[in-house]
Amino acid sequence: MKKWVVANWKMNGSQDLLNAYKNAFSNLDNLIVCPPFVYIDKFGINLGAQNVHHLPNGAYTGEISAQMLADVGINYCLVGHSERRQFFNESDDLVKAKAVQCQESGITPIICIGESLSDYLNGQTSQVLSQQLNNCFPSSLKFWIAYEPLWAIGTGKTPTMSEIAAVHDMLRSHLPNVVLLYGGSVSSANAAEIFTISNVNGVLVGGASLDIETITKIYDFA
Repeated sequence: MKKWVVANWKMNGSQDLLNAYKNAFSNLDNLIVCPPFVYIDKFGINLGAQNVHHLPNGAYTGEISAQMLADVGINYCLVGHSERRQFFNESDDLVKAKAVQCQESGITPIICIGESLSDYLNGQTSQVLSQQLNNCFPSSLKFWIAYEPLWAIGTGKTPTMSEIAAVHDMLRSHLPNVVLLYGGSVSSANAAEIFTISNVNGVLVGGASLDIETITKIYDFA
């Protein structure tokens, strides 16, 4: 099965990085790049957005609707990333509303879920993820899931391969036909092993996507 690489630049990047991607990648159907809105540009690579508004239009200065994203050729959109939940207080209900807006505009939402460090240490990972499954996902199954344990994002720490496998097996048991990604300190040092886990269909890469040599290596493993 095809393995996906989703590069989330977050609030980083530059025209130079954009040009580096253009030079390094072209016409690759299993790489999705999610740059900041100002760098969104069609250059032969699947494009994703990092965020979207939960309503179709209105007087919401500075916001971007799903239809606008579709209008400029965006095919995918991250929703519910832990940083959106943490810094912008996004609730499960809001994440679900954003996912629905994406679906109605023909965009595949990549719904991010994950447990906190305290949840992980207390053995509540499955409980937390199951709650998010129930609360965040729209009725239509035309979405992807990115499992990102909050304590692994940008920390250099990752769950063991068996822990990643166990979570993805649980998710697969609920959603047999949904693309499942793993995110959280994905690097060129661990990506190859992560790709070998049977129910992991790809990776969501944060900081490592800002280095063109690193993201190229990760893509090569895919």
